[in-house]
Amino acid sequence: MNKTIGRASSDWGDLSVNGATEGSDQFRFAGADWKVTKDLTLQYYYANLEDFYKQHFLGLVHVYQISDNQSFKTDLRYFDSSSDGKNSSGASGYAFNNNSGYAKTPGEVDNQTWSAMFTYALGGHAFMVGHQQVGDDGGFVNLNQGSVRNGNNRPEGNGGASFYLFTDSMINSFNRAGENTTFGQYSYDFAKVGVPGLKAAIAYLHADDIKGARGTTSFGKEYSEWERDMRVDYVIQSGALKGFGTTVRYGTYRADDGLNNSTNADQARVLFNYTYNFL
Repeated sequence: MNKTIGRASSDWGDLSVNGATEGSDQFRFAGADWKVTKDLTLQYYYANLEDFYKQHFLGLVHVYQISDNQSFKTDLRYFDSSSDGKNSSGASGYAFNNNSGYAKTPGEVDNQTWSAMFTYALGGHAFMVGHQQVGDDGGFVNLNQGSVRNGNNRPEGNGGASFYLFTDSMINSFNRAGENTTFGQYSYDFAKVGVPGLKAAIAYLHADDIKGARGTTSFGKEYSEWERDMRVDYVIQSGALKGFGTTVRYGTYRADDGLNNSTNADQARVLFNYTYNFL
């Protein structure tokens, strides 16, 4: 991949990371899922954003079917990210801001992050608990073009992208150096009571041990933050509007005073989408 275009932009642009003003036109990505048994899947993926980072991913997903309407799912994920090219050498414009958090070597990509999630499903109910730990040396890195600037030093970035961790939430990402996040979610599928297409969920995340960024008044201190998200989704199942969906979401985010680049927030969102099957 050598270019990207954001949903709020009409221009193609280079790929980058959070805080970098320069971009890269080379993103390589490969991997595989190995279905060891019908219940167990192992995953390995590799990504390289030239002049920014190299990233290895290992995953394990296991579903134990207790009975016809009961299951227990284990989902383990591990990311190992390191610097590449101009980010390694500290070249101007290629620095990663470590998500406004601490970095052992400022500007450099250097992170290991793991997460574990366990979900018990019974009928339409699903109860999930999990924990995530971001390494102490720097923040979790993913594609983010929001800081890229053009030849006239004007912003032209297309913003970030979702990443494969549960903590990529409605308001916050919980991805700074040292951050330990414990989370849980309850969801219900109303198809089990005769209302197909209707689903609801509530999630809560709480993080501690966030390391304050160098060069700020928070350096040398540790902070905490939390978020609560609620959502209701409905997709019309038949008729002329079959496939039309609506999502209503409400989120609350709070952080300790002094945590760099964090603002308490309450957000409400209404989303509409339409899926059409051409076959």
